[in-house]
Amino acid sequence: MGDGTANNEPNNIQNILNAYINRKTEKYFTALVKKEDIENADYNLSVSTYVESEDTREVIDIAVLNKQISEIVQRENTLRAEIDAIIAEIEEA
Repeated sequence: MGDGTANNEPNNIQNILNAYINRKTEKYFTALVKKEDIENADYNLSVSTYVESEDTREVIDIAVLNKQISEIVQRENTLRAEIDAIIAEIEEA
């Protein structure tokens, strides 16, 4: 919500309203914050101060990625050898 990507479609507005009415905390969406916590944060009312953003980055399996890179390098070496053989054959002709 506070990261500039909020979508103000009617459903989203309704979700925000429902969270407010029900006074519930929902991870990555809402937080019920005590007055003291707001005071301790110098009265900062930014949503990101109280609601953690969800980490939506893609999880990459390094072992799988390294295996794919190894296979690509092997294929490149094979192709390079084939190209070198073709060039040598052309040069002999």
